[in-house]
Amino acid sequence: MKLNERFSWLNALLSKLPGKTGKTAPQQKPIFTKITRENHSVSRKQISHNALKVIYRLQDGGYEAYLVGGCIRDLLLGKQPKDFDVVTSATPEEARRLFRNSRLIGRRFKLVHVQFGREIIEVATFRAHHSTHNELDQTSSKHAMQAESGRILRDNVYGSIEDDAMRRDFTMNALYYTTRGFAIHDYANGVKDIKARTVRLIGDPTTRYQEDPVRMLRAIRFAAKLDFTIERTTAAPIPDLADLLRDIPSARLFDEVLKLFLGGAAEQTFTMLREYGLFKQLFPMTDALIDQDDGFGLRFITLILKNTDQRIRQNKTVHPAFLFAALLWVPMVHYAHDIRHQGVPPIPAMIQAGLHVIDSQSAHTAIPKRFAIPMREIWELQHRLTVRHGKRTEATLNHPRFRAGYDFLLIREQAGEQLDNLGQWWSQYQQGNEQQRRQMLKMLNPQPRKRRRPSHRRRPSPHSKPSA
Repeated sequence: MKLNERFSWLNALLSKLPGKTGKTAPQQKPIFTKITRENHSVSRKQISHNALKVIYRLQDGGYEAYLVGGCIRDLLLGKQPKDFDVVTSATPEEARRLFRNSRLIGRRFKLVHVQFGREIIEVATFRAHHSTHNELDQTSSKHAMQAESGRILRDNVYGSIEDDAMRRDFTMNALYYTTRGFAIHDYANGVKDIKARTVRLIGDPTTRYQEDPVRMLRAIRFAAKLDFTIERTTAAPIPDLADLLRDIPSARLFDEVLKLFLGGAAEQTFTMLREYGLFKQLFPMTDALIDQDDGFGLRFITLILKNTDQRIRQNKTVHPAFLFAALLWVPMVHYAHDIRHQGVPPIPAMIQAGLHVIDSQSAHTAIPKRFAIPMREIWELQHRLTVRHGKRTEATLNHPRFRAGYDFLLIREQAGEQLDNLGQWWSQYQQGNEQQRRQMLKMLNPQPRKRRRPSHRRRPSPHSKPSA
């Protein structure tokens, strides 16, 4: 018996149960279009060999299997996907048994990861919309659960490919590629929206955002990354629903922030997040201060994000600690300023302020310790770079975070902060030889004239005998 047949009687029974919770998305009828091989540009040569192996093994096991979502969208746009995801009629447990090199992950959304060296192929089971009833939440929480706000807490109700397409978020992600005939199955006019460069939600936007508020961030991310326009009814509820992000676990929002700002369109993403009132939900301290001090914070973050986009285009790495240090620099400086007014020296004040800001921010987007420590080091280097005398200069130059701290300093100056050409000095110091460096330090710290110590006659000890 096929999976959708196995669960159809259960879903039908549950739909008749009384009770109510938050809204669910209306059951929209799929608009199925089959796009044959000669009418689309996706070729097997562009698809991961390992993803094709997963599909063929699932099919050989008697299950349906398709490539799905973003990888199909990217191939249609002429982009090379980073990941290839597979969807199947097999349950996670059934798929797991087919692959020795796999493991089950997740509780809210159970998946199978099939590992081929460094490449992971993610395999998901066809999902259906969760039930709207409290009885289901109480008696079958292992399948689905929904909060009173409408947010889906667990989502392991299985169904058919048509069900799966309708519970996906955006039309451009409801695309399925089959190796049987090499056609694309389009269930929501996704290809049409891709051609129109439009981000459009499937179903009622308010309800879909209530089910999972992170969809608001995904709408921004796709629009910025792909240079698409968010469709009017999809965009309209976002400002009013932005505060729903407060209910999302901070660890999940940390991952979403990395996706937002490390996708190659950080500057545009930042502009759109502010436009729709989402940035203040992610970084409330920064948002409250960003337009103060003659707009320095806004200029600084904009330059940091431009730099981030440029590095990604050049296939260079961007450390999350550098990104978060920049996004939280303005509130850290303000807190450090307040602490110094209490008589605390600069470095201890910066340390105290950094700990406070990171701890406060972690309530919104968790910051793992492996990033929090280098963040504080980058901040502390901003003061150490101002201290240029003796061995301390070389110690600063040899600091493991020097390059990040130095780049950070240069962008502060580009944003208009007056630092007496400190960045230029460090640029010259790095390029100089040993003699030139000594000369640079001597010019900053001319040797004072040695003062002659006054001679003091040794006083005789009161116990010493007088000389004869």
